[in-house]
Amino acid sequence: MVFLHPIVDFNVSIMRYLAFVLLLASFTVKAQVPAKEIPADYGYIVKIGQQVPDFTLTTTDGKHVRITDLKGKVVMLQFTASWCGVCRKEMPHIEKEIWQKHRNNPNFALYGIDLDEPKAVVEKFARQIPVTYPLAPDPKGDIFYRFAAKGAGVTRNVILDKTGKIVFMTRLFKEEEFAEMKAVIEKLL
Repeated sequence: MVFLHPIVDFNVSIMRYLAFVLLLASFTVKAQVPAKEIPADYGYIVKIGQQVPDFTLTTTDGKHVRITDLKGKVVMLQFTASWCGVCRKEMPHIEKEIWQKHRNNPNFALYGIDLDEPKAVVEKFARQIPVTYPLAPDPKGDIFYRFAAKGAGVTRNVILDKTGKIVFMTRLFKEEEFAEMKAVIEKLL
């Protein structure tokens, strides 16, 4: 039987305790996003906590992006259209307060998905606002209608965590909800 000096034995005990605390913390430090009740009149057919529906989009610069390939990143999907006045009001805020802040973060992705408009219209729209984050045409609303009911309006955002789960959704441009969304993105990053 080996006896250690009391100080050495005490230090070993402290080291074991700290290792245990760090291990426990690694399991519980997952970013906590406040639970949010999504009103029925928002027109979503997806739910908070649900895995994002699979789809592929093509940005105006021709880049193909499969949503499942973005696992490991916090993703913001912004649903928009050039004819939408509220979208035009919200997009400069997304550009300045979210895109410009996080565009160089390798753990973040943002895609604007334009409902049922041709590429030329989407490109012109991006220049008019102006926004520099990637926009993708959504012919016939194939992507949009995986998230929202037929007839539901645009001006909505969906935030995905790094596992691809839906963690936050907005509708229209409400300053308080927009601020909450920014805080959720910060927590997840």
